[in-house]
Amino acid sequence: MLKFSANLSFLYTEVPFLERFAAAARDGFRAVEYVSPYGAPAAEIAALLVTNGLEQALFNLPAGNWDGGERGIGCLPERTEEFRAGIDTAIAYATALGCRKVNCLAGIAPQGVAAEVLEATLVANLAHAAPRLAAAGVRLLVEPINTRDIPGFYLTTTHQAERLLEAVGSDNLFIQYDVYHTQVMQGDLVPTYARLRERIGHIQIADTPGRNEPGTGEINYGFVLSEIDRLGYDGWIGCEYKPRAGTSAGLGWMQRYG
Repeated sequence: MLKFSANLSFLYTEVPFLERFAAAARDGFRAVEYVSPYGAPAAEIAALLVTNGLEQALFNLPAGNWDGGERGIGCLPERTEEFRAGIDTAIAYATALGCRKVNCLAGIAPQGVAAEVLEATLVANLAHAAPRLAAAGVRLLVEPINTRDIPGFYLTTTHQAERLLEAVGSDNLFIQYDVYHTQVMQGDLVPTYARLRERIGHIQIADTPGRNEPGTGEINYGFVLSEIDRLGYDGWIGCEYKPRAGTSAGLGWMQRYG
């Protein structure tokens, strides 16, 4: 049976971040995820999880200056020391929150840096992070993201992610499969999932073109989700979409597709 996680960076944004945990629980969610927990003390978030009966499904490694437009630092050669320090921070939060998956955002490719340098940097960073996270009982994921939402993002397709996993060669590195990003960049959603399902560690969803609720755009989520279920996925599916008219009012899709 499919189970859905509320992405609190996208849902319930009508209330402050720390109030979104209770809002998600009231609507029946049993897990949450978000871009970053680092703006609040881990103990405070952990208490909210316990109080509201929620599991922490996922969050990202520290991703640089988010408010300044950065979207990860994994491929940035001059930020290697910062990236590796961020692993310690992520492990501390994951341990406190009982979180068993963290995602690496590769970042926006800087101009003037050769592609092979960016790839080598990301491979080296992931190869450093994967065993350290494994020792803490945490899976490391890496996510392809479309270049319409984030122009210039370095990691953009599942094909590139596959090559990256091969280059790193760790059994603790997986793909975060975002159906929305995959549809924008390459399509072929179900065959891609079926081929890669052993290497996929987490799924996120939104519809295209507006990145709104499933059922509001071109993706046949009835088929896609039923196939993901049939193929045996038993993890959380992150609801990383922009609600059209308030989060709670738009949750009817879960009864249709879930």
